[in-house]
Amino acid sequence: MAVASDKLIEIVRGAVEPLGYELVGVEYLSQGRGGSLLRIYIDHENGIGVDDCAKVSHQVSGVLDVEDPIQENYSLEVSSPGLDRPLFFENDFVRFAGHRVSVRLRTKLHDRRRYEGVLKGVQDGNVLVVVDGEEAVLPLDLIDKARLVPEF
Repeated sequence: MAVASDKLIEIVRGAVEPLGYELVGVEYLSQGRGGSLLRIYIDHENGIGVDDCAKVSHQVSGVLDVEDPIQENYSLEVSSPGLDRPLFFENDFVRFAGHRVSVRLRTKLHDRRRYEGVLKGVQDGNVLVVVDGEEAVLPLDLIDKARLVPEF
């Protein structure tokens, strides 16, 4: 997951939250010569629809035009987090303790990069996940991508 810079996240947060939406996360994906993709995930207690995404997109676009934190061409995408909600921030791993998660690390830890299990929470900068009955201790700064795993 290409998490955006702290500065970009704060600019986006300042545009999203006054509208009454929760900023779930921001991804910035460089796509070579064709420009980049700025993907913003938002949520609301009443859910997210197309009109919500359009409203936030319009607001964020205006703020980014003024602040100009991105020096290259980019596309802006605003969406709901979906059932497989991405987890970006430390408080996400606390909030969704007890849920099933899938975690991919930037580098191998104990000969593996992918972990799937039940999220226990965060302790001392580590995400705790129970995988096959064993607790995996995953350093937060090694996490490349983490998502909830929907259970049906």
